[in-house]
Amino acid sequence: MTLIIAHRGASRRAPENTVGAFTLARELGSDAVELDVRTSADGVLVVHHDPHLPDGRALCETNHADLPATVPTLDDALDACGDLVVNVEVKNDPHEPDHDPTGRRAIDTARLLTRRIAAGSAPAKFLVSSFDRTTIDIVHREEPRVGTAFLVVAVDDTTSLCADLAAHGHVAVHPHHASVTRSDVDAAHRAGIRVNVWTCDDPVRMTELIAWGIDGICTNVPDVGIAVRDGMRAT
Repeated sequence: MTLIIAHRGASRRAPENTVGAFTLARELGSDAVELDVRTSADGVLVVHHDPHLPDGRALCETNHADLPATVPTLDDALDACGDLVVNVEVKNDPHEPDHDPTGRRAIDTARLLTRRIAAGSAPAKFLVSSFDRTTIDIVHREEPRVGTAFLVVAVDDTTSLCADLAAHGHVAVHPHHASVTRSDVDAAHRAGIRVNVWTCDDPVRMTELIAWGIDGICTNVPDVGIAVRDGMRAT
């Protein structure tokens, strides 16, 4: 079954990456939530997509206590997601002010998930992704029970990439939905790699992707995705 993944929560109907968006995603019946993780100046893992706050402050130069109340910690966001699967995207872009070449954010994220697993969460509840390959390599090394996925815009050679990902213990590739073909999905599956696409809000494209056997669709409109998928299953 294709998972419907609420992109930054139910972000078309609530402010993205907020407790309200995650709660609404759960209420709408989403299978999973995708969220973005960065680090405050004092080392707290927080959920925010952009490196800067709306007022222009760099998040990495602002202590957690000085962040807007709408910016949750990763722990608070995970609590709001309840029993949903959570795709934790670790932001680590060399062109952004909070680039972390040390891997500290990846390590801290992995260790936070390890603590939650020790407290009773199933490892399968979590999936960690990043556009930075080193970041997911570190997470896999630190907590191999948690699945890891490589975010890309497009894949030139799906067979080679997925063979490499599988050889290094990763479980999924996350390309932009517009770049994906049926042959990409088939090649990834032959390598044992799942394909979760971002960010598709078009029901016609959703229908096509689901027919191809896509593993997950990240969308701003999870209610639309659920209706499309469940409608296809009913026919």
